[in-house]
Amino acid sequence: MLLNFNGSKSAALPTFAPLFAALGDETRLRLIAVLCAGGAMSITQLTTGTEITRQAVTKHLTVLADAGLVRDVKVGRERLWEFEPSQLDEARRTLEIISQQWDEALERLKKLVEGD
Repeated sequence: MLLNFNGSKSAALPTFAPLFAALGDETRLRLIAVLCAGGAMSITQLTTGTEITRQAVTKHLTVLADAGLVRDVKVGRERLWEFEPSQLDEARRTLEIISQQWDEALERLKKLVEGD
């Protein structure tokens, strides 16, 4: 599978931009870490012991949800947030393909430079 900006697989690359942008924020990255370690949590649970407001956490969770990294689940009257790994798994697989392509390109360059 080849990923480039001219082939059919390139259409998948822009879909990861919101994911990486969401993870680029320290607060959102911490929220992901907390949800991964603690399971589904309410906004109140996510703000307990922190300086961040519930409104700020809500905004960060919305960005994470738009990127496909978290989802909310209603449990009775409570709204819980949980980590959704599928989008991150897909991005990881895509990065592995890109990494493999770079390794192959560097190997070809090495052979060219060394005259093999």
